[in-house]
Order: sequence, then C-alpha cells, then structure tokens
Amino acid sequence: MVHIYGIKNCDSVKKAIKFFKENNLDFELIDFKSTPVDCDKIKTWLKDTEIKTLFNSRSTIYRTLGLKALNLQDDEKAQWLCKENLLIKRPVIEYNDKLIVGFNSTQYEGIFLS
Repeated sequence: MVHIYGIKNCDSVKKAIKFFKENNLDFELIDFKSTPVDCDKIKTWLKDTEIKTLFNSRSTIYRTLGLKALNLQDDEKAQWLCKENLLIKRPVIEYNDKLIVGFNSTQYEGIFLS
C-alpha cells in the first residue's frame, strides 16, 4: 500500500492523488491536519532523505512564523517539522522501502508504473 502524507487541499498532493487514481493504484492519504505526523516518523524519513528535501522553506507557514530570520540549523529544522507539520514539503510518499518527496510525474511513472 502506498501512503501519501500531506494535506488534501495542497496542489502537489492533489496532483499525486490524481496520478494514483488515473493509474488505478491503491493509496491511503494521511492528512497532516487530522492526523499529525510525530517526531519518530519524521526521524525515520530523515534517515532516507536530507532535511533540505523535507523542510519546506517556501511555505506560507515558514514565512508566517518568521523562521528565515532565525537562520535555523538542520537539527532545529527537524524540531520545527515535529512542531509544525505544515513545514513538511508535500506530498511525502512511502512506498515499499522508498521515500518520495514532492510531485514529479516522470519520477512517479518510473517508480509506480514500471
């Protein structure tokens, strides 16, 4: 089963869901707003990807919280991801032993359709 983490009104998450539906692929959406991701899950993800891939410094919440001015180190960014899931770049997809962050149709085709 493919697990898609994100928020249902996010454009990138919508594109991912559309891809899965169009290709008749089973998935489960875990919405950050109704089911927050805990620090253990984030630590697991950070074993499979870099903080710069997972931490969304272009998000509205990043600007709203004024995090740029704090000049955060990687460990501080990880702590913020635990406190504020909306800082996580979306979607985050768990599939077999893979972690895919963001939407890229070419990448998805290579992973899920081959």
